[in-house]
Amino acid sequence: MTRFLWICLGGAVGTGARYLLSGWLYRAAGPGFPYGTLAVNVLGSFLLGALMHVALTTEILQPTLRLALTTGVMGGFTTYSAFNYETLRYFQEDAWLLGFVNLGMMVVACLVAGALGMLSGRLLVG
Repeated sequence: MTRFLWICLGGAVGTGARYLLSGWLYRAAGPGFPYGTLAVNVLGSFLLGALMHVALTTEILQPTLRLALTTGVMGGFTTYSAFNYETLRYFQEDAWLLGFVNLGMMVVACLVAGALGMLSGRLLVG
């Protein structure tokens, strides 16, 4: 039960962080492209890659903390469902170019960010 509560708390922190970052980018860049979703997914991919590498190759993070950070914080922070909805909306509105740009950027940027996160974790802890 304790793990469950830590995961829920982490999810609340991640959700709040997603709201703040997405809102800031919306105000800074405007509504023309979902930069907030892109940034959240790329940053989330990087952080999850780094956290999982550190957690699975060292004893720095205890299992409950690892779950709170990965399943909780990162689960609340990343926004695949928003990405999916935004991309489908582009296609429904016949904005095919924006839909495919969003799809390509999200997939490539998140894969690169995840790999860089794993590399960073490896550099951090060996």
